Amino acid sequence: MTEAELPRVLCVDDEPRIVQGLALHLRRGYRVLTAVGGQEALERLRDDGNVAVIISDMRMPDMDGATLLAKVRTLYPDTTRMLLSGDPGRDGVIAAVNGGQIFRFLSKPCSADELNSAVRAAVEQHRLVTSERVLLKETLMGCIRALTDVLALANPVAFGRASRLRQQVLAFSEYLGYGRGFWQLEAAAMLSQIGYLSLPQELVDKVYHGEAMNAEEQILIDGVGEVSSKLLSHIPRLEPVIEVLAALDSTRAKRLSSGESADSPAAIAARILTLVSEFDLLISQGHSAETAVQVLHARAERYGAKLVKDFATHLGTSSGEMCVMRIPLRTVRLGMTILQDIRTELGMLLVARGFEVTERFLERIKNFGPGLLNETVEVKVPLAKGKGNPA
Repeated sequence: MTEAELPRVLCVDDEPRIVQGLALHLRRGYRVLTAVGGQEALERLRDDGNVAVIISDMRMPDMDGATLLAKVRTLYPDTTRMLLSGDPGRDGVIAAVNGGQIFRFLSKPCSADELNSAVRAAVEQHRLVTSERVLLKETLMGCIRALTDVLALANPVAFGRASRLRQQVLAFSEYLGYGRGFWQLEAAAMLSQIGYLSLPQELVDKVYHGEAMNAEEQILIDGVGEVSSKLLSHIPRLEPVIEVLAALDSTRAKRLSSGESADSPAAIAARILTLVSEFDLLISQGHSAETAVQVLHARAERYGAKLVKDFATHLGTSSGEMCVMRIPLRTVRLGMTILQDIRTELGMLLVARGFEVTERFLERIKNFGPGLLNETVEVKVPLAKGKGNPA
């Protein structure tokens, strides 16, 4: 096994000599990372990617071990958390166990054998958790992609938007440092429009174009969230996604940026999805990106001023990974994103802008007439890594 393949273990203490001692005991079987203090540890986790185990001292200035492991649990739930301390006290142990849900508690001084045995068990725990999560993610996400792909035929406006939201939240969450493993957020974005299946197409169009609603129409729109919950509640293991979608309800929006659950994965995902959804809706209604961001700033209590600021910065730095071009519809390929509505000669919407081309769509366009297939459409094409030409 090469060094790059070794499980990564992050050792954290405010005393450099202790960190070095831990690294010395573990370096033969693991790729050891070190950090002096909690903030440096969070930076290492953000920059280095997949860390299997974190071992943190309890008593550290600025950020103690309990606080650090609680943050790690929220941001990197797959990382197995261990606490090492000489005299943490009863309150410290309770805070660490409850807040960080630690896997193992080690007392100083800790022998090399005891340390290695605990780390082996922690690495195995990480392997089991990640294996289960990968299986769950791949199974659920595969089913969700197939479901939304089919539903796009029934409601291209709603599910064209769902496709746009998925791309936008993935890019933004990656910018924030959550990476593309935030599957609950991706799934919630893809399923966020499923309740609109219960609405007449004319009403869906009015929603996305920002047109005024009468009282009866508003009642139908307000019931979309409940419809979504009922449709999804019978799918096993989808509870984390349903929790995110439930948190999108406007009556709970103000609580997403404060309170004890503000840093939970569901709350973070809901804030991101709420912000991106409102931005997309403003753009759909004809506003410029600059104006849309100004509106989001005015609504910052819904998702937090910092998140809006980060999103504005992200919009200014998220270019360069795609190439926009015009090509005949018949030449679109898997992974391209269609940037305009595609309609029949009679004006019926076939594909909404923002739709990402799938295998099912490529099969579907074989039934389109030659006139439509020869029409040019604007698409966004992924660039090959390190190249300036489309992949």
